[in-house]
Amino acid sequence: MDILPYRRRINYYETDKMGITHHSNYVRFMEEARVYFLEQIGWGFDKLEAMGYLSPVLSVSCKYKQSTVFNEEILISVKVGSIKGVKFTLVYEMTKAKSGHIILTGETEHCFIGPKGMPVRVKNEIPDFYNVLITLVDDKQS
Repeated sequence: MDILPYRRRINYYETDKMGITHHSNYVRFMEEARVYFLEQIGWGFDKLEAMGYLSPVLSVSCKYKQSTVFNEEILISVKVGSIKGVKFTLVYEMTKAKSGHIILTGETEHCFIGPKGMPVRVKNEIPDFYNVLITLVDDKQS
């Protein structure tokens, strides 16, 4: 399955006094890319939530490599890092659209909460979704 990177342009209000994108915005960009990724694989948040499933973020980590500035376009690639029990990770790479230079690498860890408000194993509860995710696990991350 070909997953296109999420394209995003840096807004002026996302920059700081130094004229660069404030570091806190990159976590938001990761969320935007995650939403886009799930839509591309046919399992958008709206579909999952309509089924009664929520996906809280358990942890976020980022390594900043380069800064970006107003009106710069970035690309955000998302891959499945791992799926183990009730947890799964997504891996992000942000690059400058023009040069391809890496801006950030990051990871988010998630779980799924089922209709009863308890963590669930996606493999058991939503096997069709699990089967898509497992085919997208990035072997380099496992």
